[in-house]
Amino acid sequence: MEWNMRRSRRLWGAAAVVTTLSLVLTACGGGSSSSGSAGEVDPNGTFTVYGTEPQNTLIPSNTNELGGSKAVDAMFAELVGFKGDNAQPFNEMAESITTPDSKVYDIKIKQGWKFHDGTEVKAKNFVDAWNYGAYAPNGQINTDFYSNIQGYSDVHPEDKNAKPATDKMSGLVVKGDYEFQVTLNAPFSVFETKIGYTAFAPLPDVFFKDPKAFADHPIGNGPMKFVSRTPNTDIKLTRFDDYKGQDKVKFKDLNIKIYASQETAYQDLLSNKLDFIETLPPSALAGSKYKTDLKDNLVTGHLLGISTIAIPYYVPGYDNLNLRKAISMAIDRTQITKTVMNDTYVPADGYISQGIPGYRPGVCEFCKFDPAQAKTLFAQSGFKGKLTIASNADGGRKEPLVAACNSIKNVLGVECDFVPATDFGQWRSIVTGHKLTGMGRSDWSADYPSIEDFLNPIYKTGASSNDSVYSNPAVDKLLEQADATADKDAAVKIYQQAEDLVAKDLPSIPVWDEKGVAAKSKHTKTVGLDFRRRADYSSVEVTK
Repeated sequence: MEWNMRRSRRLWGAAAVVTTLSLVLTACGGGSSSSGSAGEVDPNGTFTVYGTEPQNTLIPSNTNELGGSKAVDAMFAELVGFKGDNAQPFNEMAESITTPDSKVYDIKIKQGWKFHDGTEVKAKNFVDAWNYGAYAPNGQINTDFYSNIQGYSDVHPEDKNAKPATDKMSGLVVKGDYEFQVTLNAPFSVFETKIGYTAFAPLPDVFFKDPKAFADHPIGNGPMKFVSRTPNTDIKLTRFDDYKGQDKVKFKDLNIKIYASQETAYQDLLSNKLDFIETLPPSALAGSKYKTDLKDNLVTGHLLGISTIAIPYYVPGYDNLNLRKAISMAIDRTQITKTVMNDTYVPADGYISQGIPGYRPGVCEFCKFDPAQAKTLFAQSGFKGKLTIASNADGGRKEPLVAACNSIKNVLGVECDFVPATDFGQWRSIVTGHKLTGMGRSDWSADYPSIEDFLNPIYKTGASSNDSVYSNPAVDKLLEQADATADKDAAVKIYQQAEDLVAKDLPSIPVWDEKGVAAKSKHTKTVGLDFRRRADYSSVEVTK
């Protein structure tokens, strides 16, 4: 979830300095959390969560950041869900997913599931939605997630100026109302997990009649249905009582309240005007003040994500490996995570989050704080001018990046400034429009628990969250080889080889990972932190 990315996705981290994938899903047997508040549970109560303005309309194929996914993932259910501390996949809408070779998948869906408009979810709703998301003229931000499917290049030519040959992928075939077949370009062992990501949600027939009108009032098949959206104010959802999934909610209304300031949101939480915030502002972290503030209302989780600083190749002077190494080795991650983030984060040393199968410590050899070597490399780089790190300033993102800039400045003797964007939506538009003029925050939250999700969407040439516009044919080749390897363990080893090459090129600088610290109101009896660093709505109980 670009972070989030996507991560997320893909939830790209919209609401915090870092992103994550945690766990929980209490209803599904997961579990992070908080101690329960006293009071009688109100099944018709309202749960209000901290939000940031979404980048795009609330369509699954066009949402890959946390601001939008807080609403989209509550409104839509995919074939596969995730549960438990390790985010184990389970069949959500899928009745079965079978394959003889990891290339051709036969998918049968559960019968009787409804969209919020009362129409039944059928196999064609998945096929039509995936074709829409992949078709180049539709300009969907998650389009690359469909690139494994046979016929993707026909609906989305690599040449941006080329006209697609068709609007339907040959690899998608409807076999009946409740069954469809997916043929991939090559064996891909991660596919069964990947289709749990937001982009693979179904869309109702009404969407295809008028996508623009649908965007104003989206209709999903998830546990909550859309009520209203007021830009920069709130998004309101309400419980869908006909929902068939195991992650039903135990409250009635969800209010995603949009804040420009995380500090304001935190004060609202302490005053019980807000029920949940998934990350804490710098003022609360300072001196671990939040522990005194929150007491039993502290929520902890096990998150899977990575926070990096992208160094775009298109910015003049930045296509310079010695400069990249110098910047990375000039950042004192240990000090920043300890003094600015108050140990709620840990230094990052690679491109894969801890907890993801295939993670190895110390992959990034240039992530060690080494002022002397950094100075030498900076002198060799020949770089002249000023460095900048840009990001949206809300959500507590500013302070650690200002600290990173100061660390760079102190070590290298070069001017370095933090450049704020107005809000997250504006920030992601700058990044995806390739309009950065310096470095930029680039956080990633796992869309699904796989090493593949930390590489393909971010470092493959032309990938949807490739914020640095990085391109290395050797990396692309290894990723393609790993994608096409049916044996999961063998595939992980090849993905690791790709990560090793990325670590040598430093298209982005790993900086820190978030441990997972959130907060709830007294009004909230129970809540968990979900694997994409959001409130797990199915675990929520509010009191009267």
